Amino acid sequence: MALEFHRIDFQYSRKTFLFTGLDLRIDHPATVLLGPNGAGKSTLMALAASQLSPRRGLVTWRGVNPATGAGHRAAYRRAVAWLPQQITPVPGLTVREQVAYCGWLKGMSRTAAWQASAGALARVGLSGLADRAGHQLSGGQLRRMGIAGCLAHHSELILMDEPTAGLDPTQRAVFRSLVEELTGEVSVVVSTHQTEDLAGTYRQVVVLDRGRVRFQGATEEFHALAPGGRLPGPGSGSDGGSGTRSAEAAYASLIERET
Repeated sequence: MALEFHRIDFQYSRKTFLFTGLDLRIDHPATVLLGPNGAGKSTLMALAASQLSPRRGLVTWRGVNPATGAGHRAAYRRAVAWLPQQITPVPGLTVREQVAYCGWLKGMSRTAAWQASAGALARVGLSGLADRAGHQLSGGQLRRMGIAGCLAHHSELILMDEPTAGLDPTQRAVFRSLVEELTGEVSVVVSTHQTEDLAGTYRQVVVLDRGRVRFQGATEEFHALAPGGRLPGPGSGSDGGSGTRSAEAAYASLIERET
């Protein structure tokens, strides 16, 4: 199963192109998209979610192109879920109602969506908060509720845009553990500029800068780009250990190489 970008051109203004002839194939179940602010990560995720359309080229998931008709767009959006950086609770809905609403929006019946919402909330550890109003959740709980909404309609690919931004270290650790568990059943692409989020979670790294792919490869290959080519040792975590340091060094070498 692959998410593919074919010769993508995209521009926000008449004179400036963010992407020109971009080709990218993501076929690993756990991929992190790294890049500085303004690199084009959020735009690429919105293109992958079919929320934006390229000026030229096409985006496909498992060969399905959302631009070829309403039926294909609906099928694409059922399979590909998008978790934006800001999760906004729907006023007046409980946590379970909002998760069920996500399933209904993707074409499920009200009954099927309601039934699926219970299992989705259990999957992300929010069953005990099912009847709480959505606006009463913490930032980390809101992200987990968003993932439950993606799971309710049995998505095959979940796109997450800066999902750990603004979370404290404990919340980030809980979120990373959930992502690691999910990759056994769905594919995940996470965009971030935080290299500490790599440790033990992702199998493939894509580095994007100024609309261009600077690196794509296995996480081990990415770490090897650090000066000295040192790989993180066993047990390296995201708390300032050797894995985080080598990721920071590898990332800096790629970005600085182009400045």
